[in-house]
Amino acid sequence: MSSPMIVTIDGPAGVGKSTMAKKLADALGIAYLDTGAMFRSTAWRLGEGAWKWEAPRMVEELGWINFALSGSGSDTRLSLNGYMVGDEIRTEQVGMWASNVATMPPVRAFLKEAQIKLGAMYPLVAEGRDMGTVVFPNAERKFFLDASVDVRAKRRFDQLKEMGKPANLSELKAAIAKRDDQDRNRAVAPLRPADDAVIIDTSDLSKEHVFKALLDGIKG
Repeated sequence: MSSPMIVTIDGPAGVGKSTMAKKLADALGIAYLDTGAMFRSTAWRLGEGAWKWEAPRMVEELGWINFALSGSGSDTRLSLNGYMVGDEIRTEQVGMWASNVATMPPVRAFLKEAQIKLGAMYPLVAEGRDMGTVVFPNAERKFFLDASVDVRAKRRFDQLKEMGKPANLSELKAAIAKRDDQDRNRAVAPLRPADDAVIIDTSDLSKEHVFKALLDGIKG
């Protein structure tokens, strides 16, 4: 049997990966894998300070975590131990926790294996930080979305305001810049485009233009 189709979309925080990955999964009629949500859910489940644990304790705690997917396209839902995760993992605090635990080899190894298992079961549009470089190096199509820190902070600010949550633009910019530094310079699986990825700078592009570029890349 041939392997399920995998499309990867990588990029930094706030670049619009989730929005585009959902739209692309809808268009292709396949599942959407939000690996950032997997890291956030893991960090949320483990709790604050987990990144200070010794490796044996971390491995033991990770052994109690199990992920599953249901649905397809933008209706795909991620569950952790049977619990459908939601907005509780979308805070800036949990985002920083996720960036912290992402530097730990046991966490990355655990989630990489969990993602590979899901990819072996379902055709996916997988978005994250290292989908095309580490987790699915043989993906059928690979994309890397990027944008300036200012643009990403403003997008996140607008998103939080729409959700009715408090937001401070300068604090968001600082948080995104800090996460960029951690993600791009970490020793394990640093954020970078795959050699064969299509790179799309979304700073000056509308959502429609970005989506068209993704579709053109699929067809090409």
